[in-house]
Amino acid sequence: MTSTAQAISPDSGTHWTEPGAWPVAPGVHRIPLPLPMDGLRAVNVYVLETDDGLTLIDGGWAIDVSRTQLEQSLKEIDREVGDIRRFLVTHVHRDHYTQAVTIRREVGSHVSLGIGDRATLDLIHDRDPGGTDPHVALLARTGATSLARAWGEFTRTHTLDLALWEHPDTWLEGDVSLEVGDRALDAVHTPGHTRGHYVFADRTASLLFAGDHVLPTITPSIGFEPALADDPLGDFMASLTKVRGLPDLALLPAHGPVAPSSHARVDELLAHHEHRLALCLESVGDGAVSSYDVAGALPWTRHERTLASLDVFNSALATLETRAHLELLVARGTLERGEDDGVEVYRRTIGTCATPSSTNSGPDTAKP
Repeated sequence: MTSTAQAISPDSGTHWTEPGAWPVAPGVHRIPLPLPMDGLRAVNVYVLETDDGLTLIDGGWAIDVSRTQLEQSLKEIDREVGDIRRFLVTHVHRDHYTQAVTIRREVGSHVSLGIGDRATLDLIHDRDPGGTDPHVALLARTGATSLARAWGEFTRTHTLDLALWEHPDTWLEGDVSLEVGDRALDAVHTPGHTRGHYVFADRTASLLFAGDHVLPTITPSIGFEPALADDPLGDFMASLTKVRGLPDLALLPAHGPVAPSSHARVDELLAHHEHRLALCLESVGDGAVSSYDVAGALPWTRHERTLASLDVFNSALATLETRAHLELLVARGTLERGEDDGVEVYRRTIGTCATPSSTNSGPDTAKP
């Protein structure tokens, strides 16, 4: 599988992050917008043209370089920011949501977001300035004491601009049909990456605007959100199965190149996580171990790096994703969870053995 860093998108014929307004279907353009990070260099925003103006699926990160690139790319199709009437945001993460909020303030465009993400937005607004990030306590429960301390220090220096996190105009709830010009989009609730994640399916045009739910070369992070679900990986895999039940559609992801088959990638992602579940079960062994212990025994990224070689941010992602896998094994009855001095520990249930799967889709990183 081609890595995200090397992937060419067929709509542009060049690297998927190359700036432009790339046509992916009649009246639909893909605009990659830059991100201020090394791992993921861009987020794809999709522009749907209608007689009344533009609807954008996702908005990008509210930073100057992203706004400038959006304006320049819209000019390529003789449009401007003032033509944006509506944002359908797949989920609340800042690279998808915050620029939609800032543009709404300027031009009055309408913003929709899944109601499952409301709890995260409420936590952002309710958090005391200088208060402790909720991930600190969760990391401590995984046994990652030093990582929890480092995360607390890391987040304490980052003050959120609440103006970027205003609530949407409309909360999407359940699976609904939306009219976008002469298009009918199925807004499909796909919790997992976040509790409020949505994908948007245009069955007539055979397009799936997949956000971070189905990514072509990587897998999204699971278990890393302030208002955490009880079983985020179980939710994610159920949502993948739900999307697999849709027709096989062209995959229009938030990160990476467009791809011809949503079904093919969903199958790979399901196989990948079954493989990781088997590795987690094997790593538990015959004792009682923490999520942090298991994460330290697993390989990370397509380069099979150790947990100790990752930076603080990615170590936190890896540890909490491991916890999500262990929690699903608890839900399946192959592990049981206990507690040892405030740390969650996991052990095999009686009669459980571990036989790792031989299937691995090999994503090169997780998406935060």
